Amino acid sequence: MAAPERPAPTAPPAPADIASGRAPAGSGLVRSLTHRQTTMIGLGSALGTGLFLGSGSAISAAGPAAIISYAIGAVLVAIIAVLLGEMSAAHPVQGSFGVIAHKYLGAWAGFVTRWMYWFSAVVVIGTEVVASALYIRWWWPGIPMTGAILAVAAVVLAVNIINVKSFGTTEFWLSTVKVTALCAFILCAAFLVFFGLPDSEATGFAHLTDDGGFMPHGVKSLWIAMSVVMFAYAGFEVVAIASAEAADPQRTIRTAMRQLAWRLSVFYVLSITLVMALIPWRRLAAGDGSVESSPFVRVFSDVGVSAAATLTNLVVLIAAISAANAHLYGASRLLHSLGDDGLAPAPLGRLTSRGVPATALAASTLGIAVAALLAFYDVGGIFTILMSIALFAVLLVWLLILASYVAFRRHRDANPADFTGFSIPGGAKLAVVAAVGVLTVAATAVEVPDMRQAAGVGLAFTVVLLAAYALIATRRKRA
Repeated sequence: MAAPERPAPTAPPAPADIASGRAPAGSGLVRSLTHRQTTMIGLGSALGTGLFLGSGSAISAAGPAAIISYAIGAVLVAIIAVLLGEMSAAHPVQGSFGVIAHKYLGAWAGFVTRWMYWFSAVVVIGTEVVASALYIRWWWPGIPMTGAILAVAAVVLAVNIINVKSFGTTEFWLSTVKVTALCAFILCAAFLVFFGLPDSEATGFAHLTDDGGFMPHGVKSLWIAMSVVMFAYAGFEVVAIASAEAADPQRTIRTAMRQLAWRLSVFYVLSITLVMALIPWRRLAAGDGSVESSPFVRVFSDVGVSAAATLTNLVVLIAAISAANAHLYGASRLLHSLGDDGLAPAPLGRLTSRGVPATALAASTLGIAVAALLAFYDVGGIFTILMSIALFAVLLVWLLILASYVAFRRHRDANPADFTGFSIPGGAKLAVVAAVGVLTVAATAVEVPDMRQAAGVGLAFTVVLLAAYALIATRRKRA
């Protein structure tokens, strides 16, 4: 395979076939992901720890009013998803929104966007693996945390290393199990809420108001809870990344992003509402610091359905593994695109004979290694720390995506004949609204200690990235 061309220091990489359905010329990537697989990959990455495990933190912050926070988050993410879908359908390229940011905002933006997303994805992989280990220890408390983490890591890495078709098939079935089980959970929970069991009465919705009211911590708690809620929705970006390996990228992106928007809204808002209708919110929030079990598992444990609790724990374990699997895919592809464009060490841009960026894949397991190390030294609050850092990084990526969209839309409106794919009415205005929402969430760093710590780490990493880009650009100009 011919060596990829390196972009000029001041011009975007300009991958070949930027608006076509073909794989980028010379990239070696294989377009073998089907429409169904790509859609389920998006659900697999977004329906994970943030819902099944992290929801306890949101409930602790806002009580039953967390339902409103999840609804607001769903609207915000839906806007970002459809706008990203429009850009990705027009540019289904290797490097996805990172390359698009390069093209419309400048080389520095493409560099920062891809590295920052990789950083956030790596951290998310760590949180999902930690969550998986917690679920395993729910059954077998005697298993060392580090051992459980390494076992899950081996499974995730094995799935990704074979080829993209293997990854797509595995993720499709993992996500199918997860979505089917979540639908079953919603139906069972609704039955308990409205009809109850022979030995227990229906709970109704009294738990939403009988302990301090629906909003026990005041209106401000809705804002505070957003620092946790938005992490739950992170991951839908993997659909855009997968467009470079999708067999029919324009059709896939258009339908996948729209389906993600409404499915995530229904799954999150409805399931959280039912959980808090069944169990008093203070009990769900109790022990939140250790995150020993999922609120979803507690629902059936507390009502005495032990078999259902065991099954639910299995489902949330599959959900966490699925999310880690999808995020590892996304992280490795963006890191590979950086290496291929000469913005990262050259070995990261290499592919195996099966079209897998093995070196980038290995480097992206860094989050798992860090999580295992923290667990080995018994660092308290691992999940909360990792979740906060990942959220700050992904918020910055979303802002860059929205800024890219505004510039993209301005160029598209001026040159409509140069673009194919769908167009969102009033897209530029929606991007501004979404950007205000993202900044509002980021502002929780003023009140939330974990977000403040994450902001410090994230800002420091951003400065390092900008300095690294300046160094690379200087060297290229001299060359």
